[in-house]
Amino acid sequence: MSKLKNSMCIDDFMNRQLQERTDILECAWHKRQEDTDDVEDQTTGPRPNEELDHETLDLGEKKDIYGNVSKRAPNEFEHLNRFSILTVYFSWIVLLLFAYIREFLRKWGLENDKANKELEKQKHFVPLFSDFESVYSRNCYIRVRDVFERPIGSVPGATVNLIDRVSDDYNWTYRYPGTQTNVINVGSYNYLGFAQCKGPCADAAAKSIDLEGLSTCTTVHERGSSVSQYKLEKLICEFLKVEDAITFSMGFATNSMNAPCLVDKHSLIISDQHNHASLILGCRLSGASTKVFKHNDMKSLEKILRDSIAYGNPRTHRPYKKILIIVEGIYSMEGSICNLPAIIALKKKYGAYLYLDEAHSIGAMGPTGRGVVEYWGCDPKDVDIMMGTFTKSFGSAGGYIAGAKKTIDHLRVHSPTGYYSCPMSPPIAQQIYTSMSIIMGRDNTNDGQL
Repeated sequence: MSKLKNSMCIDDFMNRQLQERTDILECAWHKRQEDTDDVEDQTTGPRPNEELDHETLDLGEKKDIYGNVSKRAPNEFEHLNRFSILTVYFSWIVLLLFAYIREFLRKWGLENDKANKELEKQKHFVPLFSDFESVYSRNCYIRVRDVFERPIGSVPGATVNLIDRVSDDYNWTYRYPGTQTNVINVGSYNYLGFAQCKGPCADAAAKSIDLEGLSTCTTVHERGSSVSQYKLEKLICEFLKVEDAITFSMGFATNSMNAPCLVDKHSLIISDQHNHASLILGCRLSGASTKVFKHNDMKSLEKILRDSIAYGNPRTHRPYKKILIIVEGIYSMEGSICNLPAIIALKKKYGAYLYLDEAHSIGAMGPTGRGVVEYWGCDPKDVDIMMGTFTKSFGSAGGYIAGAKKTIDHLRVHSPTGYYSCPMSPPIAQQIYTSMSIIMGRDNTNDGQL
């Protein structure tokens, strides 16, 4: 009976999430329809000496399919009252207070547990943990450890089998009764369910091993890439409606290792406050000056653009040779969507370049899965560099950068991930090719329609 109630709760949660996403997509569709009908009210863009009207470039209201209008926009979240905030902070304070008390007792030998301990003869060595890490991991995290690090006994697809485990000592150790529980997988990036052990994608990937093997065992500059990777890059160009594209075997390195190829110490990077760690690392490795604007705040972005052009580099007072705006399509931790039309308008007004990371939006946003560019109805040519990964919607691994052919040719020659790392494995590339073909409807089915 308890399992039945749990499954019903999961179904209700999934239905609410699906309805929320449907409402947001419906709102965007209505907004684009209204913009199309009112062509005479649209302007051709801001004039050179005219400030942008940020209110007209906002995300607008969210309308659901029943005609009710919600005051909450897609990027706004439910307001928390003060009582909820205070109770959460109070709970954390109490938890940390008792954690420090127990750590103090443990340090003086007044409490014994099963945690790793520093040996007396190694007390002058570098400690295994910092003070806060020791307190948090042994006293706070250990209490909820059973929720995380769950071992699985099946392919992590739309559903997954969790191996049941029981703890008799408050999550310090576990024993396994030998049973499994089938649950809905909501903790995965497998948005569209392509990561399966059977089906057209898995069959095509397995067949590519017989034809091309597992790896070229060398770099692209020495031997080249596989046929599957070459076909994939051509398909990406068609899917995104760009001139050229290049693929890499690691999504994190696609951002961190290619940013230094695009800007240098004479350039300026303007980064969103909540950008991914790979983008932050790429900014640091590039050597370019970096400024951060408030998350999705177009007024903050325009102020930084205006001041940077007016005053130049604060050290040399010379103008920047290049200004690159870096944003994400969907921010993974917040779930917010970038205000792409306003960013493109600012980019054109101040002559900057735009780097769009669509790791979480490509394949999952837009009427045909082409990301936030299609979601907002923007022209792909207005985005100078389009980046994305294959670990989410396509159920595979790696990343890509797409854009003008001149830019992609530059990356093929100068990118460290191109001439130092091995090319993408053929079955990995074939998995992406097949899943992308299904999204595009090339399999003569409706499976790829959102």
